[in-house]
Amino acid sequence: MTWGGRFRRHENLLESLWGIPAMGAVLGGVLGVVVSLADEQIEAPSLWQYSPSTASTVLSSIIGATAALTGFVVTVTVLVVQMATGTFSARILRLWFRDRLLKGTLALLAGTLTFSFSILWRIGDDSVPDLGVTLAGLLIVLCLLAFIAFFDRIIRRLRPAAVAADVARMARSAFAQTVRLADRPSIRWDYTTTTPSAPVLVVRSSIGGAIQAVDLDGLVDWARAHDAQLVLPHRVGDFVHSGGELVRVYESDGGDQAVEDLEGMIALGDERTIDQDPAFALRIMVDIANRALSPAVNDPTTAVQVIDHIGEVLGLIGRTDLDKRTKPTSADTPTVVVMVTRRWEDYVTLGITEIRGFGGTSIPIMRRLRALLEELFETVRLEHRPAVAEELRRLDAIVADGWRDSVDLDRASASDAQGMG
Repeated sequence: MTWGGRFRRHENLLESLWGIPAMGAVLGGVLGVVVSLADEQIEAPSLWQYSPSTASTVLSSIIGATAALTGFVVTVTVLVVQMATGTFSARILRLWFRDRLLKGTLALLAGTLTFSFSILWRIGDDSVPDLGVTLAGLLIVLCLLAFIAFFDRIIRRLRPAAVAADVARMARSAFAQTVRLADRPSIRWDYTTTTPSAPVLVVRSSIGGAIQAVDLDGLVDWARAHDAQLVLPHRVGDFVHSGGELVRVYESDGGDQAVEDLEGMIALGDERTIDQDPAFALRIMVDIANRALSPAVNDPTTAVQVIDHIGEVLGLIGRTDLDKRTKPTSADTPTVVVMVTRRWEDYVTLGITEIRGFGGTSIPIMRRLRALLEELFETVRLEHRPAVAEELRRLDAIVADGWRDSVDLDRASASDAQGMG
């Protein structure tokens, strides 16, 4: 299997709601058999000994309670998905599907169910697996505790600020990973797709899809092994149609296996992921803010809270020397992989423009955006300040055009880190 295939399989496992619960169900059944065998060799204390009728009643009650709890967890999850889609953004669902506590709770419930069935099946007229019945009771207590923790987490994560904070953390992690992958002599960033000469080979996509991730280590090793230079004309997150360019190969065509090998190092999927694409995390946060500013919702305070976390991500990017990774390397360590990537201006435009447009009639949004841009101007690198100054100029134009005849022009022009407090 290619690297891209393994990446897609890994993503599917992370987002599937059945994989870990299925493993829990299997382990529960296996544990039931093991405990039953151990019960035949160990005499349980008198406090843990049960009559056949009592054991059957207890296990039947545990099975019913476990099935009911499982149904309730699934119902709550479906309701949360509906609320998240309507309130935040459909793109936030990938984060819900990856929640470890949700999968762990379902696995514990499924395991308790199969374990209890396994123990119940071994109850006879004159034999009771006492240790198993006791352990089943402990498992249902753990299920209740896990459900309470799950319910508490779900309620907390429904808050817009909590969702934005989670996405912002993933954005910072993805950006740090992107910089770390590119921060080596053999890889160079580029802001354009133009190349000085015609490539020896163009690897084209056999299927359409969004670029979810790239195996940079594999590409570097391949290029060095074949004395070639590779250019990736698309950014991670771009949608490539069938037959579209994936890799341009220079200096050496790499042989007959080149197309298959290189295509296998780029993972394509139905939609973008945050793994190597911090801009997608910004996209999600901007979508949440836009939804909050829509006439149907009209919740500028939520948008202000999202802007807080957008500013945190932009601040991290703005303090990073992006241009350093666009310069050619020395002759001793030649560049073998060139990646097209986003500029600082692209990140700022993505994080600010739509919110400014939708929030142009909201005083809190204008004030919060101004405070954010003023703070960025003071904290980002010197070469990044012109882009921030341009955003401030555009903000001034929006305020002047929309509020010049309003008595609140002075308030819309002010700077406030809390919007309106």
